[in-house]
Amino acid sequence: MNGFKISTNFEDLDINLVYSFISNSYWAKNIPFEVFERSLKNSLVFGAYGSNDEQAGFARVITDKATFAYLSDVFVLENYRGLGISKLLMEAICQHGELQGLRRFMLATSDAHGLYAKFGFESVANPEILMQVWQPSVYEQTCK
Repeated sequence: MNGFKISTNFEDLDINLVYSFISNSYWAKNIPFEVFERSLKNSLVFGAYGSNDEQAGFARVITDKATFAYLSDVFVLENYRGLGISKLLMEAICQHGELQGLRRFMLATSDAHGLYAKFGFESVANPEILMQVWQPSVYEQTCK
């Protein structure tokens, strides 16, 4: 698609670029680099790259590769938006061999419901069964 490709190779990632975006995002503002790096190393990573191998987008999936997965940290850099890269990322994720036959595949989004619906994601039918520990300011706290 328009010269863009998806890679799941950790070594292909522009770690500093991804960290810069994620650490300024509404969902992980101020995440310490060490925590960010550990999160990548313990996930399936998907990088979107242009014909010059410049990184244009990113997503990661946290999974046991058998029953459950959680899609996280999806973004496309502003100057690459509108080119179908988010769809390319989602196609690669949905077709990935280690993400087949899962009982549950979840995500949380504030603004991209339409994109994810195209790939079979839907609102939780029974949200009363879900629980969470939610600490939205965890990266803003300081240790004493």
